[in-house]
Amino acid sequence: MTKVLVTGSAGFIGGYLVEELLGRGHEVVGLDNLSKYGPVAHGYDDHPRFTFVEGDARDPDLLTALLAGCDHFVAGAAMIGGISYFHTYAYDLLASNERIMAASCDAAIAAHRDGRLRKVTYLSSSMVYESTDRWPSREGDERRVPPPRSSYGFQKLAVEYYARAAWDQYHLPYTIVRPFNCVGVGEGRALGEAEVLSGNVKLAMSHVVPDLVQKVLKGQDPLHLLGTGEQVRHYTYGGDLARGIATAMEHDAARNDDFNLSTAESTTVLDLAALIWRKVRGPDVPFRYVSDEPFAHDVAMRVPDVTKAREVLGFRAETTLDAMLDEVIPWITRAVADGRL
Repeated sequence: MTKVLVTGSAGFIGGYLVEELLGRGHEVVGLDNLSKYGPVAHGYDDHPRFTFVEGDARDPDLLTALLAGCDHFVAGAAMIGGISYFHTYAYDLLASNERIMAASCDAAIAAHRDGRLRKVTYLSSSMVYESTDRWPSREGDERRVPPPRSSYGFQKLAVEYYARAAWDQYHLPYTIVRPFNCVGVGEGRALGEAEVLSGNVKLAMSHVVPDLVQKVLKGQDPLHLLGTGEQVRHYTYGGDLARGIATAMEHDAARNDDFNLSTAESTTVLDLAALIWRKVRGPDVPFRYVSDEPFAHDVAMRVPDVTKAREVLGFRAETTLDAMLDEVIPWITRAVADGRL
């Protein structure tokens, strides 16, 4: 049995990842300061192999203490959200995430040198390809295309430079994973004072799926879309991403390498919205929408090449968008009814 520290464990992907790691027999220590959603309950909270620590991933002394007995470190803590979040917290995302990453690497370098830490698995983002002009985006393109324009995308690219620099100077082994457009349950309204409206509905400051679902549930008609709706995304189930991250963490061939983790299926925002509309309102209510001004960093195309993860890790994200929505829509329906969204 190996022991894994997961920072950002109470976050969206973090919740799926902890469950996956426990299911694989690992002992898991989760660290989170609960700054985005506040306290979040999970089904594994009382699991005998799970320990939760409420604390700040910017604290190198805390990270060093927690890593002392760990074999693996999944560095997932970050300020993160959807496009409205990028826009509202442009500076905070950059400054906070840089401090988190510096503290994470400082602690991991010491733990690898003095303890039993084998490797750090870094959660990057598809946003490192924000400025690309070539599709599908392949591993390595992030160093060949112009750097991301958003502070969030730029900082996620910096995460990858931290990973490689810590290996170059201190021989700290790494794996970089880039999740694409996570879909699943567990997101609530982000804490904070900023209010972002889409039509007459306040956005959850999170991601496109929960925001579209809540707008349809609240009766918005016509449905307000950010931009034309022709934006292309690869909506990937959180459970699939957790499986890919855990596999990359464990796999010997993933050492000092990077992987796109995503479904191979492309979907436009307009097609997603129409599917959600039919599932919530039924086939007899005509789908109507209007296009609002998009945010500055709303990328038109985000299409990954998933060949490397399939061939090296044996990983495929196969949960269909239809199946994802059948899980997510009832969860968001309850969240809206309870006043959480």
